[in-house]
Amino acid sequence: MLDGRGVRAGFLRLAPVGVFAAPFGLAFGAAAVEHGLLPLETLIMSATVFAGAAQFAVLDLWSHPLPLLSIALTVLAVNARHLLLGAALSPWVNALPWPRRLLALPLLSDANFADSYRSLREGGGDGVANLGVLVGGGLALWLAWTAGTALGAYAGSGLGDLGRFGIDLVMACFFAAVAAGDLKTPSSLLPAAVAAAVAVLALEAVPAGWNIILAALAGASVGALTGRLRPGR
Repeated sequence: MLDGRGVRAGFLRLAPVGVFAAPFGLAFGAAAVEHGLLPLETLIMSATVFAGAAQFAVLDLWSHPLPLLSIALTVLAVNARHLLLGAALSPWVNALPWPRRLLALPLLSDANFADSYRSLREGGGDGVANLGVLVGGGLALWLAWTAGTALGAYAGSGLGDLGRFGIDLVMACFFAAVAAGDLKTPSSLLPAAVAAAVAVLALEAVPAGWNIILAALAGASVGALTGRLRPGR
């Protein structure tokens, strides 16, 4: 199901994370203007694309004339992990009619996937799997990202390096906390260990972003073989 109650719950759950996501949007806004984009163009990109890592990657290719094919391939490489995220959510998303599927998926990101997937597997707080949690969490992050982008684009780089405050560690801590909640048995540790090993070993061997995709495929394969990954769990 997907309803307003779930949207509200998801929004409230990820609003605190969104506060710390805003500085990443701010950094992107400032960097995009430095690469020649107009502030309004920068804001439109963040509002419609909503893919931080891919947007930063595109800036390195931003020149005139635009290398459209290179940009498309780069975005595909960085965002290919969404194929895996979507596949993991398919037992619940495919139960919705098409209009609601299209409403649920545009706001999908790493953070609200990590939060909502666990909630969906557990059936939500009242035993009902509610995809509104995915939408609400995504909305909280989208608002923070676009607001941060607007501030960075219009205020410029005069705000300095926000990394000195350690804000860049917040997302890593969030994912570590979510993952730790699932690593309760030896059978759950093996897929995570394999994925981590592949991610590290492939870091220098493949283009940026592909090591994460390979790690996810390896971890998912091990999990499937050991019976860890089952639809609806």
